[in-house]
Amino acid sequence: MPVILFQGDSITDAGRNRNHVPAENIASALGGGYALIAASYMLRAHPDSGLRIFNRGVSGDNVPALQARWETDTIALKPDILSILVGVNDLWHKLAGGYAGTVAEFESQYSELLHGTKQALPNARLVMLEPFVLVTGAVDSSWFPEFDQRRAVVARVAKKAGATFIPLQPMFTQLARSAPPSYWLADGVHPTIAGHAAIADRWREAVGL
Repeated sequence: MPVILFQGDSITDAGRNRNHVPAENIASALGGGYALIAASYMLRAHPDSGLRIFNRGVSGDNVPALQARWETDTIALKPDILSILVGVNDLWHKLAGGYAGTVAEFESQYSELLHGTKQALPNARLVMLEPFVLVTGAVDSSWFPEFDQRRAVVARVAKKAGATFIPLQPMFTQLARSAPPSYWLADGVHPTIAGHAAIADRWREAVGL
């Protein structure tokens, strides 16, 4: 039975209920965001596939936090498709004064995480989503140019790992021309329902499910 795992920070977490065991294919356990929306369409389209879809996103996580829980929350699930969205907190926490990681450290840590993943799960398909923001709410000029540097890191690391890379910043930049930034990203970081739907559409297009 193919296993799809969504990993990341609060954008993936989206308020998921952690009390369901097992947690696959349960709406509340998948959260209220793009993982649930994508899972809903996949399960409807492939009723005989035996798909098992999990969400293990954790609000507030950056790459070091993923590393700390990777064995139990990722490797142990043995996903066939592993989707990762992380990176915004690696800068946000730095700006807030609670973290001091550099762009170079972000790249080395993310590369190390993926290298270990490929060794442990050689047949898994990696899907990496680009972190994104819009200038509204919590996001202002102080985020730049470092945020763009970190986006570039994710693209490089994805290419090196042979992952399917999903660019999301251009999509949100374009969407912000049709409605205010807060319509898509409530605080400049966290998607609204419309923003989550846009991510889910792009994910399904890229993955082909």
